[in-house]
Amino acid sequence: MHANRDLPEDFRHRLEAILPGQQVLAGQEDMDRYGHDETEDLRFPPQLVALPRTTEEVAAVVKLCAGHHVPITPMGARTGLSGGALAVNGGLGLSLVRMNAIVAIDEQNLQVTVEPGVITQVLQEAVAEKGLYYPPDPGSRGSCTIGGNLAENAGGPRAVKYGVTRDFVLNLEVVLPNGEVIWTGANTLKNATGYDLTRLIVGSEGTLGIITKAVLRLVPLPKKTRLMLVPFRDPQKACEAVSAVFRAGITPSALEFMERDAIDWTLRYVEGVNIDIAEDTMAHLLIEVDGNHAEELMRDCETILGVMEQYDCGEVLFAESSTEKDKLWMMRRRVGEAVKSNSVYKEEDTVVPRYHLPALLAKVKEVGARYGFKSVCYGHAGDGNLHVNIIKGDMADGAWKEELPKAIREIFTYTVALGGTLSGEHGIGLVQRPYMDIAFGHSQLRLMRGIKQVFDPQGIMNPGKVLP
Repeated sequence: MHANRDLPEDFRHRLEAILPGQQVLAGQEDMDRYGHDETEDLRFPPQLVALPRTTEEVAAVVKLCAGHHVPITPMGARTGLSGGALAVNGGLGLSLVRMNAIVAIDEQNLQVTVEPGVITQVLQEAVAEKGLYYPPDPGSRGSCTIGGNLAENAGGPRAVKYGVTRDFVLNLEVVLPNGEVIWTGANTLKNATGYDLTRLIVGSEGTLGIITKAVLRLVPLPKKTRLMLVPFRDPQKACEAVSAVFRAGITPSALEFMERDAIDWTLRYVEGVNIDIAEDTMAHLLIEVDGNHAEELMRDCETILGVMEQYDCGEVLFAESSTEKDKLWMMRRRVGEAVKSNSVYKEEDTVVPRYHLPALLAKVKEVGARYGFKSVCYGHAGDGNLHVNIIKGDMADGAWKEELPKAIREIFTYTVALGGTLSGEHGIGLVQRPYMDIAFGHSQLRLMRGIKQVFDPQGIMNPGKVLP
């Protein structure tokens, strides 16, 4: 990170010529608003914010920035948790929220073409009206955008059965850091033609280019779901039960883990959700199956119940109505907000092969005991993705700043040793950059830096992110 350089003298005038009619923001209140996402309490305001409406406008803005060596930070709804949308070098914040059209839904080929500012839930509901389904389902789906999902390769609860965002991307329109516009692939299910630029761009966190359209794959909408909440006296047993479900031949559409504190805090934070929890319940699994035939789903549920009973579960709650299902999912989706409302915190996005989830949870608690912090854990247990919320509580400021990074490094090192990695869906962004050496050696980082150099030789595209 560097001190913000003054923008060139005529830069704002030329930017406003490209984007007339209130498409350029410069007030301090706006800069403050665009200076944060949902990452901890970090604040890095840009010097100007641009709000283009078309690919042509994005390309013209990028060419202007390239000509003046002005840093560009792509932004969507700013719901990210790794600091990816923070303008750490000042410059221009490029918000794509006004590019929010669902361009076309192709019902014959099960595809949809969208702009990056489309809210994920809006897209899901639009295709559902036609009997289609877009499964990537981040916790913030009601506010996050497709562009942000693409930038971070977002996952969510349904990734365990259907896959993450990358698995649904066929083709991307991208503005390169020199202002050139390309399509990365083809609108086909198979493509063995050259290097896979599409998959390279997805998850690159806005460091290689700016996505202005995406062609996404759809699947038929499942007609039925069954949802159950399973209590456990021992969080370790809950984690052990996860891989056993898959070994029993069942692939749930969602399998979520929540510690007792996560649920207690959420129930206090969210109105309208009331669940009786026994005093000895220390964790829950939220398990969903989906499909088209009620009989098959009931057989799956019976198999899952049989597995759960082997791990000392309590009385299982079945959501019998759509209202009950919505309430349980609301509880799960609001956990992050509830934790944030209780304390200063840091959230890590660890992921391991699912069988090793109990070992990871035990390590987190052991490290916390040694370093003096409390953690609240929850996440997408079905794919081994554990969100570790480290709570500052009474921890001294000095220890929080100086000792906590050592603790996080221990957790990440253990995670990688288990065959896992630093982030399952939140990305690296700003806050995880110092730990990239744990996941990658010199050769891998050299290749990544080389890719960045080829795409962005000036280093103007979302600088200060991902690569250490």
